[in-house]
Amino acid sequence: MTAYPLNDHDTRPALVVVAHGSRDPRALSTVRRLLDRVRALRPGLPVHLGHIELNAPLLPDTLAELDVHGTGAAVLVPLLLSRGYHVKRDIPEMAAGARPHTRVAAPLGPHPLLVDALHARLTEAGWRTPADEAARRASGVVLAAAGSRDPESRTDTNRTARLLADRLGVPVIPAYASAAAPTVPDAVRALAARGRHRVAVASYFTAPGRFATECAAAAPGIASAPLGTHPAMAHLLLHRYDQALRTPSTASPELASVG
Repeated sequence: MTAYPLNDHDTRPALVVVAHGSRDPRALSTVRRLLDRVRALRPGLPVHLGHIELNAPLLPDTLAELDVHGTGAAVLVPLLLSRGYHVKRDIPEMAAGARPHTRVAAPLGPHPLLVDALHARLTEAGWRTPADEAARRASGVVLAAAGSRDPESRTDTNRTARLLADRLGVPVIPAYASAAAPTVPDAVRALAARGRHRVAVASYFTAPGRFATECAAAAPGIASAPLGTHPAMAHLLLHRYDQALRTPSTASPELASVG
């Protein structure tokens, strides 16, 4: 079991968790509960939420509110699992327009803590490590992600798939709900063509929503729940926050992107 050390850092700058936003009310509820976990791990640290779209508060409104209250500096941690347009363009542009001194942390993935959460969710759904070589040869996992046209996003998802395959001891094929190939059904068929008919779908989503639901429905057997409020997610948000503070600003005096 992975140990998650607690840190007792200063309460400044503020941590702003940047979520994508969703029309599914379960997503906002999940994100709020995740932020409560972060606050419990780091008492005294101001933790705020801002959305890119679809939900309030929107990120510019959150940053404006921090400015009104004189909070000053803030670290924006994307609640996103890979690089892509939102991480590279949307969030930095919103941060650059803010008056508080801000820097943008790296997205959550890839990282071993995500593999901890993925493994745990699969286990909760009924996944068991194959007991013998024959069962292992018949098993595989599809890592179901949202998808992006950005090749670096796919690179990050591929890296997570390799880390999860190392943990599980079976092949893990990345698949996507939109904007990239293969789809989850295509990945399931690809594994079946290799003689792997014991296939689980690992939900590589931060919260419930349409994409997560559609990918789970395509599973031939086990489908895990989204990462949600797993403890590793809260620790990873704080890790990215700390990492951003340790990294010298490279973009401007007010904005740095941490790789």
